[in-house]
Amino acid sequence: MTFELDSTQQHLAEVVRDFASRRIAPHVRAWDRAASLPDELFEELASLGLLGVMVDPAYGGAGMNLTAMTVVSEELARVDASVALAVSNHNALVCGQISAAGDEEQKRTWLPKLASGQVIGAWALTEPKVGSDAGNIQTRAAAVEGGFVLNGFKQFITNGHRAGLYVLFALTDPQHPHRGISAFIVPRNTDGLLVGPKEDKMGMRASDTVPLTLENMHVGSETLLGRLNEGFLDALRILDRARISFAAIAVGLAVGSLADALRYTQSREQFGHPLSHFQAIRFQLADMSTRIDAARLLVRRAAALQDAGRTSTRESAQAKVFAAETAVAVCTGAVQIHGGYGYLKDMAVERRMRDAKFMEIGQGTSEIMRMVISRHLLGRSAPERPGSPPPWI
Repeated sequence: MTFELDSTQQHLAEVVRDFASRRIAPHVRAWDRAASLPDELFEELASLGLLGVMVDPAYGGAGMNLTAMTVVSEELARVDASVALAVSNHNALVCGQISAAGDEEQKRTWLPKLASGQVIGAWALTEPKVGSDAGNIQTRAAAVEGGFVLNGFKQFITNGHRAGLYVLFALTDPQHPHRGISAFIVPRNTDGLLVGPKEDKMGMRASDTVPLTLENMHVGSETLLGRLNEGFLDALRILDRARISFAAIAVGLAVGSLADALRYTQSREQFGHPLSHFQAIRFQLADMSTRIDAARLLVRRAAALQDAGRTSTRESAQAKVFAAETAVAVCTGAVQIHGGYGYLKDMAVERRMRDAKFMEIGQGTSEIMRMVISRHLLGRSAPERPGSPPPWI
């Protein structure tokens, strides 16, 4: 197994890096302040093929693998993690689940629109009272003639304000809460779907996050994504892949912060010398670099397993938790190196530190990732604490 990028992936990295430097970097602070991304940005992302990275070319996508998706996530996050998050969720979660579980009609209807940027996707699993125990969702989908009626609430939905399409999860078999969940493809204009106001977040501010309310929302049977009652099982498999792309965002955040810290330590003088001349600073920079390389290798190992058609539940969790905590450590360290200047909103390291904290929370907290890892180490016969999620999560 090699973790080196091939020539196509190297070219992709160069293209995305150049685009991010020219088109995103000059506006990051303004977008963070406005808590919004412009429509034309998504048009440009689509023109580069970045909204259908892993979508089959038969449906208008680039047809690349998960390793390529991690390249896109890292390169975008080096400049703006909010953009990377919006792109990753659209690709890895929404396009990913429709590609994996959708029937031919669903793929032909929606994947070309998603890949072209005509429609942006949002993935709606989390609920106000259900976070880490995602399998215990309360939103109900009652079967009626010709379809289903959904009632419930969703919370913290990335891309939810901009989305034209939602992959929504609801309980279809109340007798089996964890194994009775189904997924639905729901267009934005569906009656009974109410999109709430954008959340005022600490970080990842330019990436919109909203609550959703479902009030007697009637959907046709053709909106069922995958088999009845197997939506959550599909979601777990998709999360194994999506967490790898998410972890690559954390790597990109750390890379950006290290670059900021390197520039600052070579230009800022104290006691008559650049900061980079002091051993304490040099050792801190060395530790940052080492952790970043280790995190990237974990990400690429997990992606390589998926690209080879193998499972990666443990490896995905390891990549996610280590990369997320690396991002927090490196971004916080970069602020410390900048001293008082690092605490100013005009400094990129301040924004990166706020963004980095989300990496330990989104798509499975660090605590949940450690549960996943330990279960794979100890086996499924390991005793569970009362109230803990089922061992197959």
